[in-house]
Amino acid sequence: MRKLQKSVLAVILMTIIVLGLPAAVYADENDAEKLKKQSYETPADTDSLTGWPAGPKVYAKAAVIMDMDSGAILYAKNADEKLYPASITKLLTALVAVENSDFTDEVLFTDDSISFLQYDDAHIGMRPGEIINMKDALHALLLASANEVAYAIAENVGGKLGGGYTAFIDKMNERSTELGCTGSHWTNANGLHNENHYTTAHDMALIASEVSKHQELLGIMQTMNYTIGATNLVDENRTFQQHHKMLWEGNSNYYEYCIGGKTGYTDDAGTTLVTMADNGQMRLAAVVLYDYGTDAYVDTRAMFDYTYGNFSKISLMKEEKPKQIEEFTDPEAYVVLPPGVEYKDLEMEITVQDEKEGTGRVTYFYQNQNVGSTDVTLTPEYIESATGYTTRLQISGASEAGDDVRENGGIPMWGKVLLCAGAACVILAVILTLILVRIRRRRKQRRMRRRRQQIKEMRGRGGKRRRYTGRRRG
Repeated sequence: MRKLQKSVLAVILMTIIVLGLPAAVYADENDAEKLKKQSYETPADTDSLTGWPAGPKVYAKAAVIMDMDSGAILYAKNADEKLYPASITKLLTALVAVENSDFTDEVLFTDDSISFLQYDDAHIGMRPGEIINMKDALHALLLASANEVAYAIAENVGGKLGGGYTAFIDKMNERSTELGCTGSHWTNANGLHNENHYTTAHDMALIASEVSKHQELLGIMQTMNYTIGATNLVDENRTFQQHHKMLWEGNSNYYEYCIGGKTGYTDDAGTTLVTMADNGQMRLAAVVLYDYGTDAYVDTRAMFDYTYGNFSKISLMKEEKPKQIEEFTDPEAYVVLPPGVEYKDLEMEITVQDEKEGTGRVTYFYQNQNVGSTDVTLTPEYIESATGYTTRLQISGASEAGDDVRENGGIPMWGKVLLCAGAACVILAVILTLILVRIRRRRKQRRMRRRRQQIKEMRGRGGKRRRYTGRRRG
């Protein structure tokens, strides 16, 4: 009887397991589809701007389109939400590496740079003790997304920075902050999951914009196939391909204006994608975070088409210059606006960068949305009102040595030149005055001598013609 009960229980349990597992799997898939649909139906934040063209719906949890030269944000959906980046981290790794090393530098692979790898992590099979040059390493980093190569780059460049791998990570965080990133924190060079390793769509667009300024990195990202030859330990070649499908001609995701980018994926980050495009008019950076497989390419294309079809540059040189600005540093400075939004609708924010040089940066906003920024030279009056620094001479109270003539913060070069010129004029005027006084004195002396001589001669002639008789006329 007990055996029968056990058998019945076993059958019941097996039935629950067999029937329950598909139900659980189905429930998980159903939840995932609901989340995906919910994300797709979430409108872009920029849709709330009055007069702004409605943007496309995208599956990505966060997305942004930014003009890489002006910093204008033209499409934004949760642009400042902190999410996991996965392998698009390697764009910042490449940037820090290229700024602090040479293509000919050696990259040595240690045990630490390989031992952390899991079976499903992207890699190219490097071995401890192997050496390749930085050029090969950067190709493996950006094309094959090799995680052990990312670690080795960080170790070797960090050594040049004076502190190894940790110094490189510190440099990543420092460089990120310098670029204006406000929602990022980096704990590794490859993007493998860490709860304290995160970024935002906006921050990644800023990083992509800086990467695009390096032609050597653009060249690597546009490479379709690359081979690393034999090394000191391995006689065979290693060949790998471009992963970004918008660069593959002939496939359904190809985009003719794409000039580079980086793919990423982890279970926690979902699909992440950074893409750079240039249609000859505007250079754009598109970022999607927590997207779904090939939907990342669909979303990216939709954002590019939306931006190129609805926005254009407005030259700042053709608009009335604000009174705070003396001149725009870049004669081609511009903002990016859609039809119906005009320059007069914008507000601006000025940041003083160097008060002594009078340099700064102006950022234009439409309803708090960044539509472009550029470097400027500011007027002395604005510098003084904003910082208290002035180039005007000020007279202070008398000191023990006499009146103290001084300038707040020091005299600039042009002020020193004017002072020297003024002093020279004063000295010259004194000299000329002394010369004129001497000339007048000499002339007066000559006149007096001639007068005395004339009087003497007249007296001499008068003595011969008349003689004094002692008589006086009445």
